[in-house]
Amino acid sequence: MTIQQGNFLENNGIRTHYHDEGSGIPLVLLHGSGPGVSAWENWGNVIPHLAENHRVIAVDMAGFGLTDCESELTLNMKVWVSQLLGFLEALNVGPSVLVGNSFGGALSLAATLRQPEAVLSLVLMGTPAGQFEQTSALSEGAAFEPSLEGMRAILERFPYDTSIVTESMVRERYEMSLRHSGRTALRALMPQSNEEGPRLVRGMPADKLATIDKPALLLHGREDSVIPMEVAVSAARNLPNSELHIFGECGHWVQLERPKAFVGLISEFLSRHGF
Repeated sequence: MTIQQGNFLENNGIRTHYHDEGSGIPLVLLHGSGPGVSAWENWGNVIPHLAENHRVIAVDMAGFGLTDCESELTLNMKVWVSQLLGFLEALNVGPSVLVGNSFGGALSLAATLRQPEAVLSLVLMGTPAGQFEQTSALSEGAAFEPSLEGMRAILERFPYDTSIVTESMVRERYEMSLRHSGRTALRALMPQSNEEGPRLVRGMPADKLATIDKPALLLHGREDSVIPMEVAVSAARNLPNSELHIFGECGHWVQLERPKAFVGLISEFLSRHGF
């Protein structure tokens, strides 16, 4: 799948790259992290199907994809939340459904907590929440040194069936990773070292999840080696208006590994909630 260039919108020192297709209630697609990731790489195969009934906006966050930002900008979740909300306001999108993959799911939760009136509903896949031990698959992304062999090794940690990692995917993500060779975004997402034990990933805690009453659909692969399935089960227990679907023989990329079911579940969920 060849990376396609979309549109650009400059706001507060960030030139955000995004794709915008379809019409109707907006679905804002937020990619995960990992070297060479982009909105198109994460979502390109499902955008046409989701755009049949909705306006679909897929965004490259600062430090990823084709988005450019000031070199002195220190990336962190507060910056990404401000970028996202400022971008949506500048584009005059209005209240939206946030669809987040991994890092994008964490960003969706943080944006909802910050500005709940901007969010209609949430769809979260492989999303870090609560507190859990950092997996080796998660830590390897920040340690990536650009090479085609290294990129393939990292990408094969994500899906259950590694045959979906094609040569073109490896090369496109490798080439995109060269745009962000400093890996500042990836490093900003990594947990601090812990001399007393393993590194702990700290997502949104249970008490804050409990305050988010938006309809939320959680999708997770049973064999996810990046974010353990138990994280999604715990998050679903704490989000008061949520439901959870676990995919067997599926890893971290639900939208790539189960695209037809992914689109169908989202469409049914949103229709049921009037979106």
